[in-house]
Parts: sequence; C-alpha cells; structure tokens
Amino acid sequence: MESILQVALDFVNLKRALKVAEAAVAGGVDWLEAGTPLIKSEGLDIVRELRGRFPDCTIVADMKIMDTGRIEAESAFKAGANIVCVLGAADDSTIRECVEAARNYGGKVMVDLISVANPLKRAREIEKMGIDYLGIHTSIDEQMRGGDPFHQVRELSQEIDLPLAVAGGINSETAARTVEAGAAIIIVGGAIIKAKYPEKATRAIKQAIRDKKIIKTELFKRVREDEIIKLFRKVSTPNLSDAMHREGEVRGLLRITPGVKLIGPAITVRTYPGDFAKPVEAIDKAKKGDVVVIDAGGVGPVVWGELATHSAIQKELAGVVIDGGIRDVSEIIELKFPAYARIITPAAGEPRGFGEIGIPIKIGGLRVFNGDWLIGDEDGIVVVPQQKAVEIANRAMDVLERENRIREEIKAGGTLSSVTELLRWEKK
Repeated sequence: MESILQVALDFVNLKRALKVAEAAVAGGVDWLEAGTPLIKSEGLDIVRELRGRFPDCTIVADMKIMDTGRIEAESAFKAGANIVCVLGAADDSTIRECVEAARNYGGKVMVDLISVANPLKRAREIEKMGIDYLGIHTSIDEQMRGGDPFHQVRELSQEIDLPLAVAGGINSETAARTVEAGAAIIIVGGAIIKAKYPEKATRAIKQAIRDKKIIKTELFKRVREDEIIKLFRKVSTPNLSDAMHREGEVRGLLRITPGVKLIGPAITVRTYPGDFAKPVEAIDKAKKGDVVVIDAGGVGPVVWGELATHSAIQKELAGVVIDGGIRDVSEIIELKFPAYARIITPAAGEPRGFGEIGIPIKIGGLRVFNGDWLIGDEDGIVVVPQQKAVEIANRAMDVLERENRIREEIKAGGTLSSVTELLRWEKK
C-alpha cells in the first residue's frame, strides 16, 4: 500500500483542532486523528465534527482503550470513526471485543504497542486476533528523554505482516526514514499541529514521504545528550521555566553583559566573601564551555573582575555567575563575556584560599551541583539539573513550538484569551 500520512490532533480545544485539521486536509493529509487529549477534553463530539466537516477523510479515534472494549469502540464507530485505537497492554478479551465491534460497524482496529515490555512477542499474539493495523508509538514523555520509534519499526516490519502505523516525533527530516524502516502509516503530531503554517508543513511531509527525501526543518526535533546545547541556544529562559513547571530560577542576580547568552555546565565554587583564590583556581580546572558558578555569600568584596575574565576567555569558558561581588563591568561588557552577579562594587577582596571547587553550592536561593546546566538571557538565569538536561531541553523546545503556533493564531485575528479559551479552563 502507498504510505499514508495521518495527523494527530493532540489539542484540548475543539476550535484549534478544527483549524489545523482544515489546513492539514488542504495540505494533502490522508487520515485525521482525534487525539487522546482532544477526546478526553471534548468527548466523541470531536469525532462527529470531523466526520461532518471532512466526509471523505478517514477518521481515527485514538481512544487508547484499556477496558470495556465493546462499549468504547462501538461508541466511537457510531460517532463516525473509521478506525479505533486500543492499547496492546489491554487484556486479550478487550482487544477481541474491539475487533467484534469493528466488524459490526464496518470499522477497523489499530492496536497501539506504547509501553509494551516485549513489543515483538505481543505483536505476534495480537496479529492472530483479527486486528487491522499495528501501532508503534514512542510516547511524548519518552521522546523528551531522546527516544524514537525507528529500531522497533525495523524489527517488527520484518516479523509482522500487518501494516505498521508509526508515531513518535516524526517530521519532514525523518518521515522518509520512517517509510524506509517499514512504516505504512506515518503519524505526525507536533510537526504539523505546532507549525506556524500547518498546510505548508503537511505538504512538506507529504513530499518527503512520496519522494523518500529529507526536507530540513529547524523545529520539531528532539535531541540526545551530545546535542542539547543546540536546543539551549534556541530556547529562552521563560521556555525553560515553563518546561520545568516554573522551577529552576536563580533570583536576585544582575545581568552584567547585555546582548550575549550564557549557556554551559557549571563548575561550582564556594568561597569566603571577598576571597577570590578559589574562583581564579576554578578557571584553570574548568573545561571549555563551562560556566564558573560562585557562591560568595551574596555580599562583597569582589571575587571577579577584568583579569579573571581575560583568563576565562583564554580557557574558552562560557560565562560566570556570582552570588557575590563583581567589578570592572565596562571592560567585561566590552569583552562580551556572559556574566551575572549579586552586586557591583569597586572594592576587591584578597586571595586567602578558603573554600572548595566542584561541590554543591547555593546561588540565588537555588542549589546547584557541579555539572548542572545554566542558561542566562535578558529574563534571568535558569539552572537545569544535569540528570534531566536532555528532557528539559526537549520540553523547552516543545514550549517554544506551541507558542509559535498560538502566536500565529493571534495574528490571524484572535487574542490569547480567545485562542486558548481561557475562561473555559479556569479552575472551578
């Protein structure tokens, strides 16, 4: 069969979903999916709306059925769905109930293997139950940690005869790779529904599938550890704060150097107020791209100035963050070296050698460990824990992409309140 493009309408607002659906259909999408968040938010009325507006499109209801298979599948088919999704982790009897409902209503069943411990074993079991499609799905949460579906697609395509539907961060750069790996149905969510121009994005992905070619995109990509700095360069500290549920903010520091962004892993320093010995020694211990992060008690005298900055530049360090004093500000600005500090004062301290390097410290009321990432811009500084850096970088990109889409909807004549249906979502 010719490869099919399915768009996952993973919204919680009916109006926003329908706008993108119209654009995606104009761009040539084959199947429209009422995503799980949308069904949970709007109920099966969204399926009825999609069926009424797009009578010639295949409508997929991503119900993620786990129990009462007959009732849930039947209700979706009655609402106008052509295909209903049930979880591979469900009991065999639940899957068979969905298949029976499909046969009664002329529909089809897709089984989603999301989070199944042994996908190949389960796929072989499910294949015998009379289902129509097998879904290989890397969850959004797993994508944020750098996961992708491709290794499973290759394995299952060689062992299973069912058409494979593949979802998990697919975009115009990876769509062709998905087809080559053995996918019959390519399910795309964010790369279409978060795009500034969904119709254009749909056309690009359709072309990539049809011509089996890579079409470059700057967005809708998730990275692993060796690439996270690329994402940190793209996202803002507000994006990161949102991704971290408003955590990670370093409070009360002054931005010394305008117009330059601070990004890098921390080499931590604790020192006595005014004792600049350990901060200077940390420059020698630091690796290229590190940020020197100094806990000097939040007071003066100064522990960093122009000469330390020159040394840091020689070592190709990424910046300095000081919960304490800094001086020689005009020179540091001229050098364009990213710097933040609690206070600016001309009075320098003395090198006494108290303190430690590479230990947990506190800056701006926040605990920072050696190796944690610091990102600073016009809005402030955010600390990203080293163990969650990949996930937070990817989630921050997701925030940025969603904001891009909302911005375009506002430009088209809405307001933030109307686009997001703010009143509807206020806590009752």
